[in-house]
Amino acid sequence: MQSARAEVIQMVETLTAEELDALPVGVIQLHRDGTVLQYNETESALARTSRADVIGRDFFADVAPCTAVREFQGRFQEGVARRELDVTFEYRFRFRDDRVKDVSISMAYRPESDTVWVVVERP
Repeated sequence: MQSARAEVIQMVETLTAEELDALPVGVIQLHRDGTVLQYNETESALARTSRADVIGRDFFADVAPCTAVREFQGRFQEGVARRELDVTFEYRFRFRDDRVKDVSISMAYRPESDTVWVVVERP
């Protein structure tokens, strides 16, 4: 059986903002330079961060600095450089307020938009 995140990765380019917000997983669209383009309501609730506070900001430096590591940002950068990325891995978010959240991350490069979609799901 296919996971929710795999299904989302396959259809993200076709969803409206409202449809993205209704998904049961967090969804983030990143420009190839790491700028947040879309950030759904589910991710906003998971991260306790307002969409208005993250759109247009650098995901790795400003939104989730705990992801500025080889395991996460390194994979992102390599995939963008190759214009090919389809990976899923377990990750531990460490928030500024000392919260820790274990999640499953899927990242996929989409040539249609020249962006990377990130799906965040609690295991």
